[in-house]
Amino acid sequence: MKHIQGLFSLGLSAVLWFFSNAEQQEFMVLTGPLTTELVDDSGASASGDVFDCRSGLPLQSREYFQYLQSRGVNRFKVPLSWSHVLPTGDPNKPHEDTVTCYKTLVKQLTESGIKPLLVLHRSTVPERYRSRYGGWENPILVQMFEQYVGFAFDTYKDLVDTFITFSHLHELHHEELQNALQAHANIYKLYHQNFKGIRLSLGIRADDATSIYQLGSKNTVYMDFLSVHVPYNCKLQSLAKNLQALQTASGQLSILMYELILKDCDENENNPLISVLRVLQNKDLHIRGCDITHLFGNLDQEQIPKSVKNEDEKSSSSYQKVWEKFKTQSEAERDQFFNGSFPAGFQWSVSSESFKVEGGWSEHGKGETIWDRFSHKSHVFGNQTADLACDSYHKVDYDVYLLRGMQPPHYQFSISWARIFPNGRKESLVDKGALYYDNMINKLLQSGIEPTATLYHWDLPQALQEQGGWTNESIVEAFKEFSDFCFSRYGDRVKTWNTFGSPWVVSNFGYGTGEHPPSIKDPVMASYQVTHNILKSHAEAWHTYDDKYRKTQNGKVGIALYSEWTEPKNPSSSQDSMAAERYLNFMLGWFAHPIFVNGDYSAVLKAKIENKNTLCGKELARLPVFTEAEKQRIQGTADFFGLNHYSTRLISEVLGSCDPGLNNVGDFQVDVDPTWPNTSSDHIHTVPWGLRRLLNFIAVEYTSVTKVPIYITGNGMPTEYSGDVFDDTQRVDFLKAYINEAMKAVQLDVVNVQRFTVQSLMDGFEGPQGYSQRFGLHYVNFEDPDRPRAPKSSAYYYSRLIERNGFAEAPAKPATQIYGNEKESSRLPALPPSKVPSTSKVVWEKFSPQTKFERQLYHYGSFPGDFHWGVSSSAYQIEGGWNADGKGPSVWDTFTHKPSSIPNKDNGDVACDSYNKIDEDLYMLKALQIKNYRFSISWSRIFPNGYKSSLNQKGVDYYNKLIDGLVANNIQPMVTLYNWDLPQALQDINGWENPNMINIFSDYCDFCYATFGDRVKFWITFNEPHTIAWSGYGLGLIPPNIKHPGDAPYRVAHNLLKAHAKAYHTYDSKYRATQKGLVSISLNAEWVEPLDVTVPREVVAADRALQFQLGWFAHPIFKNGDYPDAMKWQVSNKSELQGSKDSRLPTFTDEDKTYIQGTADVFCINTYTTKIVRHASIRLSPASYQNDQDVSKEEADGAEDTAVKEQKAAAWGLRRLLNWIKEEYGDPEVYITENGVSTSTRVTTDDTDRIFFLKTYIDEALKAHNLDGVRLKGYVASPLMDSFEWLNGYSVGYGLHHVDFKHLSRPRTPKRSAHLYFDIMRNNGFPLLEEERIIYGHFQEGFVWSTATAAYQIEGAWRADGKGLSIWDKFAHTPLKISKDENGDIACDSYKKIDEDVNNLKMLKVNHYRFSISWPRILPDGTNTKINEAGLNYYHRLVDALLAANIKPQATLYHWDLPQALQDFGGWENETVVSRFRDYADVIFNSLGDKVQFWITINEPYNVAMIGHGYGTAAPGISFRPGTAPYIVAHNLLKAHAEAWHLYDEKYRAKQRGIVGITINSDWAEPRNPYKQEDVDAAIRVIQFQIGWFAHPVFNGDYSDVMKNRIQERSLAAGLPKSRLPEFTPEEIVRIKGTHDYFGFNHYTTVLAYNVDYNDLQHYDADRGAGTVTDRTWLDSGSFWLKVTPPGFRKILNFIKEEYGDPPIYITENGVSERGPMNLNDVHRIHYYENYINQALKAYLLDGVDIRGYAAWTLMDNLEWATGFDERFGLFYVNRSDPNLTRIPKKSVWRYATIVNCNGFVNPIQGPHECEVHEPEDGITGTTPPPPPVGELSVNFLGLDVPGPDAEVALNALFSLTIIGVVSVVLLVFGFVKAAKKAKRPKGEDISLEKQF
Repeated sequence: MKHIQGLFSLGLSAVLWFFSNAEQQEFMVLTGPLTTELVDDSGASASGDVFDCRSGLPLQSREYFQYLQSRGVNRFKVPLSWSHVLPTGDPNKPHEDTVTCYKTLVKQLTESGIKPLLVLHRSTVPERYRSRYGGWENPILVQMFEQYVGFAFDTYKDLVDTFITFSHLHELHHEELQNALQAHANIYKLYHQNFKGIRLSLGIRADDATSIYQLGSKNTVYMDFLSVHVPYNCKLQSLAKNLQALQTASGQLSILMYELILKDCDENENNPLISVLRVLQNKDLHIRGCDITHLFGNLDQEQIPKSVKNEDEKSSSSYQKVWEKFKTQSEAERDQFFNGSFPAGFQWSVSSESFKVEGGWSEHGKGETIWDRFSHKSHVFGNQTADLACDSYHKVDYDVYLLRGMQPPHYQFSISWARIFPNGRKESLVDKGALYYDNMINKLLQSGIEPTATLYHWDLPQALQEQGGWTNESIVEAFKEFSDFCFSRYGDRVKTWNTFGSPWVVSNFGYGTGEHPPSIKDPVMASYQVTHNILKSHAEAWHTYDDKYRKTQNGKVGIALYSEWTEPKNPSSSQDSMAAERYLNFMLGWFAHPIFVNGDYSAVLKAKIENKNTLCGKELARLPVFTEAEKQRIQGTADFFGLNHYSTRLISEVLGSCDPGLNNVGDFQVDVDPTWPNTSSDHIHTVPWGLRRLLNFIAVEYTSVTKVPIYITGNGMPTEYSGDVFDDTQRVDFLKAYINEAMKAVQLDVVNVQRFTVQSLMDGFEGPQGYSQRFGLHYVNFEDPDRPRAPKSSAYYYSRLIERNGFAEAPAKPATQIYGNEKESSRLPALPPSKVPSTSKVVWEKFSPQTKFERQLYHYGSFPGDFHWGVSSSAYQIEGGWNADGKGPSVWDTFTHKPSSIPNKDNGDVACDSYNKIDEDLYMLKALQIKNYRFSISWSRIFPNGYKSSLNQKGVDYYNKLIDGLVANNIQPMVTLYNWDLPQALQDINGWENPNMINIFSDYCDFCYATFGDRVKFWITFNEPHTIAWSGYGLGLIPPNIKHPGDAPYRVAHNLLKAHAKAYHTYDSKYRATQKGLVSISLNAEWVEPLDVTVPREVVAADRALQFQLGWFAHPIFKNGDYPDAMKWQVSNKSELQGSKDSRLPTFTDEDKTYIQGTADVFCINTYTTKIVRHASIRLSPASYQNDQDVSKEEADGAEDTAVKEQKAAAWGLRRLLNWIKEEYGDPEVYITENGVSTSTRVTTDDTDRIFFLKTYIDEALKAHNLDGVRLKGYVASPLMDSFEWLNGYSVGYGLHHVDFKHLSRPRTPKRSAHLYFDIMRNNGFPLLEEERIIYGHFQEGFVWSTATAAYQIEGAWRADGKGLSIWDKFAHTPLKISKDENGDIACDSYKKIDEDVNNLKMLKVNHYRFSISWPRILPDGTNTKINEAGLNYYHRLVDALLAANIKPQATLYHWDLPQALQDFGGWENETVVSRFRDYADVIFNSLGDKVQFWITINEPYNVAMIGHGYGTAAPGISFRPGTAPYIVAHNLLKAHAEAWHLYDEKYRAKQRGIVGITINSDWAEPRNPYKQEDVDAAIRVIQFQIGWFAHPVFNGDYSDVMKNRIQERSLAAGLPKSRLPEFTPEEIVRIKGTHDYFGFNHYTTVLAYNVDYNDLQHYDADRGAGTVTDRTWLDSGSFWLKVTPPGFRKILNFIKEEYGDPPIYITENGVSERGPMNLNDVHRIHYYENYINQALKAYLLDGVDIRGYAAWTLMDNLEWATGFDERFGLFYVNRSDPNLTRIPKKSVWRYATIVNCNGFVNPIQGPHECEVHEPEDGITGTTPPPPPVGELSVNFLGLDVPGPDAEVALNALFSLTIIGVVSVVLLVFGFVKAAKKAKRPKGEDISLEKQF
């Protein structure tokens, strides 16, 4: 080594000698830059990432620089990180720590005698800026870069004289390159003169120099020297020539060889140093300096190629050295706790592994793994499997929530090979599997968590195992391919990679002992071959990254090795010591030695195996041999040393055994000390000090060679699934001890450990032990299908360690000002008193007339960036500790301790125990990333008796700790001073009825402001004073339970208002100037809607109700300091009527009014529900605040039930309430400080109703802000967690987190609503989803546009011209079957209105018309024995009329109207119907086939089978065989369809050239809870039991496995001999499969599915095992089952494409209904068609779905089956009051006609298009008279709904006819004339539709 150092110095001397003879400039002997790794002893930086000041400088940096200087180095590269120096890009907002770090680095260099060469930027735009601004082509970035350079010059000019703007300019191309060159030129011109003495250059590659100069030769003017990356090929030796050319091209600029890259220089070549020195001595070259990093690094390699020859001797000494160092420690020394911190930038992490947590074992095509096979063969404890595990495949948000709560900077997870490549090879790629990891990685990064990915953690694809698995050398290439894919796909975001996790476990347990899958017991060959292939696989993966990705991704690749620490069982035995060392070689060294030392197995390992085989005379172990090339390929293939460590072993030497196995081959025996603490695993004992020793060993043995850091990639312990699963103190102690030992290794032993990873994030599937062992920091309830996760004590403990970066207490962060709206002392202006009714009635005038569609329409948008999101709680509800540490009793303590006060004797004594669980509460808040936390202070905790003199410091300490924790996590405290929990001592002096409370409360507030106000910037004096006054002192429901409803509430409110005002003035006068906070009061109100907005008295009543509730407190504060006139007048009058001279409502003095007015900086409102109000005259006695109002309240129509009866959810009221506040109180800034919903305690974490509540209520708030201009500044979801809910105790839950009140630990578990609320906050509202966005484009040429009808629904003529009876004729004439006893006898009378219908079709511009043929109209008895020619003639006339109009017919053979004659013989349950249907089809094809080329055999067979024969709500009305009849009917329908198809195919197709198919209907189904596998499976079943029931046999052959298996299993379980689902014979399967020319599809809506267990019930729904609900945000229609959900349309179209072989699809029905009064302006239908058709367009254009046609349902309003004429789907309104049944176009006609005529959607930005169809300006052009006016009274007359005037005509006519039978003809005539006159309409009653609609 001395010889090498001598040469090193000699080389530098030669360089310096040259300098002394060159130009009078300092020659730069250059090295660097500093990396994140330690420096090696040769003076060159070790390989690693460039140090970027994200963590502190290495401890050895100064010593390293001094060493370099002593070797002659005088310059050092210092690359700055632009994005770290200026995180926002703004030079006024630098990251001060980073700037200081770089300054320190530069100062260390200069103090060491080395000048820094400051590199300002490498080349490409940092990702932080690129995501926002793009690349260098954006001039904004050029400007930002110039500003950054100016900042750097200004900051470092006194320390640095030489700068490089771009060190790697050659990495840029085209426009980016030009802009970068221009930026450099600008910088040179701008700053070069301003900063004297600065030298500036660009970094280019020598090979690119000429082209760069040609690109911008003028830029050479702006360089003081050339900075060049110079390649030197030892074989070519052309360095001088290349430099000469470079200098010539540059105009003779001097050259700095910024990076000298040596190529092809091996020990047989001439020393490159000599050649380089010769070049430097060349007088013709102006060499300014040279990079010597690789030059001398290469020299070292040349001189000591055999330097590792003695590594085995070193190995021995490594273990002995560590053992000797520690063996003499006493127990006290060994276990002494080190109370310190890790270095800045230490990396904390937590881990999981794919097969242990993901579940979804076969989801989306995932392949089987060896663990799937292993567990399915019952090799796991309790026959458990990982099929569902933690369901993390569906719960990315849940897992990331846990991480946000703990806040580790890193999360280590493994990637399931089989999820991405099911068979292990790239050609089997499943993109949905890959997308899962994309989603996870993105969510991690969004939450500020860096992902660390393990490529392989034990779960090999079974398909690869079938080929030999890890024993087959071909797996090396397969793994390389897999790793390449992962690097390519995820490497832009994942910067740390483990190739393998604990590969020793794979080799030993998987292929040696067979304890793990693949259960191979071959310790002689297989386990060694597996290791051999794993090492080669690892190396290939590392080189793949190094060669292809490192340069652009800048990541690290390592391997996570498993190892125990070993010590001799007999410390004095050298044999045991050597055996302990051998054990390490057989475990850790087996993998580490090849990678980290010399590319080969250690000599100890090789020698031992060879000697043992020789000694035993047989092969006990076959260790494969690496070739020299393989050794070189493997050596050094790790950027860090990953260590998984759990325990320690005692090793003794045992000789003599000749049996295979590691222990026998190694001649050692493994033991543990019986005094070591146990865990639930026999393999893991708590021996923390072993970790420190192992780390020291690794540092000496392995990382001293490669200089890579150590990452602890796994450490943890299992506990049993028993006892207290949350209070895991054993794990806390384990982690505390092990992490402390790691800290000792870092701080005391200077081991370069940079990361600590705890295993694992949550309980999971632990291999052969299944779920019986729990490693998790979070408890997972594996008995709950939702797999809820809840933090254990260890999670909170680890979070504290992370926050402190170790064990030392971290200093509190300074208070931050989060609110941008600092409030000065100016108060809100006074406003005039409200009128009666107030002018705010405009809110009702604006919103009450809204249609349901307008009210429901969801608004997409975002709140402003400074919007304040929060959650809330209150002291008594959560704190507990009711008498802890000196707290005094409150009125609620007194109340709840009285028997029978609260259900179940609940009280708040413990509540959520938040008094003792600040960390737990902060965890939830951090996980939510909340901006604001609203909590209340318990008055009696601070002042036990209510007075300042009773100060309880421990109570103050609690709130200080809570507030400090909030501020430290950038959460703004929003503090409520009083939330109902008055100190009992103050209630003893009459509480709020006592005016002295005003001053007492002021003292309390004053103390809080003074104590907490430096950190609290938002104060709320009172929460819901209305509730305090009325419920506490009027109704007596809540403490203090005073029932004086007539006067006490008014007196209390009076005092509350004065107390609030004084508290406000106290803050305003004493604290506002310094604390700059806000003060307000939280008022509560329900929105009230007048019963009839057109009735003035009802409007006055609603106004009065609001003034009594909200105005009671808001009017004095926000308007004029006094109560509203409506309230004063009402109470005064009531008081007088009751005999009182004075009003029961107290009065304010003028001074009071002035004092109270304006005492709120913002308007805070709590709201939950909406009521309908009507005027009522309420009794005078007893006197009561409630009776004073003279109003009656009832629930709003459509309000949703909640667990609290009085708080039904009616979201639309929130928008109106916010508008009222705006109008009534002078447009103040508004904060919603409470809003939430109650659910039953049966609902734990899967709280769907709360999901709906938040989505609807927050959207209404968004509407108020975005659409109405309400100055809404914040929203607080209430509450943070389930808590003591006042009078309801714990019987209901409002929280975003579930709290288990039955458990002593009060574990908190996030509900699904917590994840939703996080998403809403992250998105700052509801930005328009991409799936909802309208696209513009066109369908294919020749697209089929149509509209559809059905015979029974429109034709009428039910007995005309020989038509036979259908099952619908009979069903409709059966009482109570059809709404209002309607029927299709006449329907729309289309049998007689062909021309009119065709004219309407022409108006729609459609090119097709879908209609159905009435079977009994053609074949009256259902058979072909008699053909009704009159019926056939009708369809001929219809078809001819269509063709004449250039409209092609689409004919449906069967649309539910079976001939009753066939039903009499069993109908579709009788298999003979199949041949009858074939005969019927034959007749139709033969008669009409030459004119009709588009045939549908059967429409919606699902409805025929299920609705008609299961539920019985459609004809034929059969419901008593629900377990069999639907399946039999479906079976026959399928066979009938197939026969008709084959008939056409064989007999008619060649001549008629038509197409035949079946139309299948289906909803799309989404899981109700998309995070829940159970619901995902339910959604799949819903789809397979509907669309799949019929599509699967037709398109794929036979019923789906889902149906067959489910029905068979349930049938057999019920004791039936076989499945209730009929089976097709093999011949029938063949006959049915493929009977399609297209996929006919009817679709209307989407449902949310969830699992339902029907136990042993045997019917379709039970077989399906799913229930369905709808999302409240979905628009309603006129049909209860039809919700407007357009995105589901696109999804099910894609499902058809994927599931059924991409068939051509004709959408044969799609539409929406309405009910109620007719409005021709059917905006909801326009909305429906626009959005649904646009989703179809997306499916066609974006997804490649082969959509050929679309038919709107329906042409005109008609008989909608069992709902009669109540539901109207038509594009044309049918005026049923007109005997002519006239058809009138609705507005949707013109919109649909435009879509049809444009063949899609024309971009409106392009202006009006000629394809657009507009409604005629002169109204309806005489085709039909107008309908009656909207809302005209209708009368039921002889079973018909007719308008009043028409009924009058008819009644008089009937009366006249009666007279005819009694009197003479003369009188009859007279009566008839008289009746005719009476029937005439008055003038003006014939109002046009244009006016009415």
